[in-house]
Amino acid sequence: MRFGHNPELSLAISRMNRDPMAPPAKPSKPRRKSRPATKPVPGHKSGWIHRLRPFAITLFLATTVPVLVLRWVPPPGSMFMLIDQLTAFAHGEWTHRIHYRWVPWKAISPQAKLAVVASEDQTFGEHTGFDFKAIGKAIEKNRSGKTLRGGSTITQQTAKNLFLTPSRSYLRKILEAYFTALIELSWPKQRILEVYLNIAEFGDGIYGVGAAGKIFFNKPAARLNSQEAALLAAVLPNPRLLRVEEPSAYLHHRQNWITGQMRYLSGRQWLDEL
Repeated sequence: MRFGHNPELSLAISRMNRDPMAPPAKPSKPRRKSRPATKPVPGHKSGWIHRLRPFAITLFLATTVPVLVLRWVPPPGSMFMLIDQLTAFAHGEWTHRIHYRWVPWKAISPQAKLAVVASEDQTFGEHTGFDFKAIGKAIEKNRSGKTLRGGSTITQQTAKNLFLTPSRSYLRKILEAYFTALIELSWPKQRILEVYLNIAEFGDGIYGVGAAGKIFFNKPAARLNSQEAALLAAVLPNPRLLRVEEPSAYLHHRQNWITGQMRYLSGRQWLDEL
């Protein structure tokens, strides 16, 4: 007589035949399917670098293109002029206006060129945008508690006036250094001095030697003499406090000092070599 297959009977017989001293069998774990190895994507970089790349390219183009254009094109104004006008409007000074008149290099008096160099940056023709000796001396004077002063070169002042704000912060200093390097790499020294003479502030809303010569002396920039040029250069550290139309004893002292430095620089005759 044949019996059909009984699973329960078979399980019971296997348990009877197993060694009673043997440990119970562990249930078998299901096998995991192996995943195929992933190959690295060629050219793949860190995520944050990949995301910053378009921003970095945009920032580079947004800063270098204006610098390169202004190598040949007269600037229509400066950031300082824009802030000056907006600040006046914010305070309800609706009649305030910016006086700015571009004057090319050949139409600027040599005395005006010498005066600003003598006053602001006597190593202008030698450095590459930064005068580290002057910066060191300024730091030492500021630490000693004497009158605060900066060590900015004409190139640094041009970068600040043209593209940045008058605020004092580490970020502005970093941007100033960046634009200074761009300008020194892109412009010859003559162009740097030409732009500076045209955008420097000489009074309330008065920018450049063209406007300053007309307003203060009723003459074009080409006809400024050494005394007039030295007086204009003397107010550059603070044109809102030091006034050309009402010169103080201190301002006259600075004017005389600058005139003496101009004679020294004129003797070196380096201005024509810029």
